[in-house]
Amino acid sequence: MQELVLITGASAGLGAEMARALAARKFNLVLVARNQGKLEALKNELQSKYGIQVNIIVKDLTIMDQVIGLYQDVKSMDLEVTMLVNNAGVGVYGNFEETALEEELNMIDLNISALVALSKLFLQDMLKRNHGSILNIGSILSFLPFPYYSVYSSTKAFVLFFSETLQAELEHTNIRVSAFCPGPIDTGFTTPEMFRTNAYKANKPVDPKQLAQKAVQHLLSGKGTKIPGFNNWFIANTPRFSPRWLTLKITKFLASRAK
Repeated sequence: MQELVLITGASAGLGAEMARALAARKFNLVLVARNQGKLEALKNELQSKYGIQVNIIVKDLTIMDQVIGLYQDVKSMDLEVTMLVNNAGVGVYGNFEETALEEELNMIDLNISALVALSKLFLQDMLKRNHGSILNIGSILSFLPFPYYSVYSSTKAFVLFFSETLQAELEHTNIRVSAFCPGPIDTGFTTPEMFRTNAYKANKPVDPKQLAQKAVQHLLSGKGTKIPGFNNWFIANTPRFSPRWLTLKITKFLASRAK
């Protein structure tokens, strides 16, 4: 079966670099994002360089009608997606009482609702073929309650738990569901305020090209949850060897501005 990989949030950052890494391995792609210009430029780059087929679909996945519309567009184009990468996501940093409610509700819609809907829709097709993979992009914050990222860290905890429980349900099929949980990535996701925190001073953002290779490897052959890098693994496992109150003190210090 010819593999076809759909990547959300594919116009920049980790999503774009995963597209490049998969194209280099001759996988055909469906790239989804809001920015048509960036998608078209990436499509032209990958098709001319690697001779693969790239389809682009412009959608705002904070809007559920467009999430459903993405699936319908794929079906109307007679495409069979065998691998789904739920990469699209946003974050908000700051005191909860000061951050914008609309931004946080949109974040929940994108980080959780869109991911769940796309997983359900494409999984049903994968089960008919008894073949397919879903990779959900989490974070080291999936493992930690992180002050000042209160809603974001909660959405990423959902991504981790959802991925692990769905894989347990599907263990007797040929469908793999896994989570990739990186630390800071050097992309437009990181704001100047985030860069000034203790966490970013202690754990420097990584080039998305480097992480994309590890994420692709996990998509193609990995199982369960992958935390790339020892520092990230150590931070993510803090709750295993410290009481809850101490974990929160540590994460609050990390999320606070460096002096």
